[in-house]
Amino acid sequence: MDIIGQLFTLMMLLLLQAVLGFDNLLYISIESKRAPKEKQAYVRKLGIGVAVIARLILLFLLTRIIAAFTNPFLVMDWKYVEGQLNLESVIVLLGGVFILYTAVKEIFHMISNDHFDIGNDDRKFKSPGRVILTIVMMNLVFSFDSILSAMALAQEPVLDSAGNPTGETQYIMWIMATAIIISGILMIVLANKVSDFLQKNRLYEILGLFILFIVGIMLISEGAHKAHLKFFGNEIQPMTKTTFYFVISILVLIDIVQSKFQKKLLAQKKSN
Repeated sequence: MDIIGQLFTLMMLLLLQAVLGFDNLLYISIESKRAPKEKQAYVRKLGIGVAVIARLILLFLLTRIIAAFTNPFLVMDWKYVEGQLNLESVIVLLGGVFILYTAVKEIFHMISNDHFDIGNDDRKFKSPGRVILTIVMMNLVFSFDSILSAMALAQEPVLDSAGNPTGETQYIMWIMATAIIISGILMIVLANKVSDFLQKNRLYEILGLFILFIVGIMLISEGAHKAHLKFFGNEIQPMTKTTFYFVISILVLIDIVQSKFQKKLLAQKKSN
């Protein structure tokens, strides 16, 4: 692959990281609120920084021992359940369950009776270290798809001494590592802006939680599909990215229409 092709691949990977990193950034913004307020910006920056290093390590491992992540370690052939669990599917499944639990817990917290009775949120804060650890772990879960996609894009044929392809391929590590580092820097820059926006526009925070809810469902279906899980003979199909973004678009559209209609009702009530 010549330098032009490598630069084009790098641009494609950056675009891929930007698209797949939206839900990750949203999760980081919401999860960082579990830390004390004066530590939240620090938690976001350090969490993303450590996550970038962890992504690079994961990339290095996956390019060398990918079979260990994809080979099944448990084959289930029970009466109503079938499947082949591997390390990748288990990580994605558990990540989806955790995100789904987090979204549901935050939604119930926001609609609790005493949530807005006090000027400050009365929840019990976690230590910054625990929040950073959670951000890093969930960042790795979000990273699997983007890293595997990057590995599929950043390959080139291995040539013999005569310059002919041998039929084997090798990964272009510097392209994948550069894409991860640049996307991490962009996330650090945008994390505080997203968090501040959600803090000033609390209604959009509800929208963000429901987006995380859909992300959890998507990860669970994807992990189940990677494990080839079948219930009563029916295999679980993954939620496609097209379906995911369509659902998100509908949620955003509903939120915009509802907000405008609510403002119209308030203006009419004041005029009366």
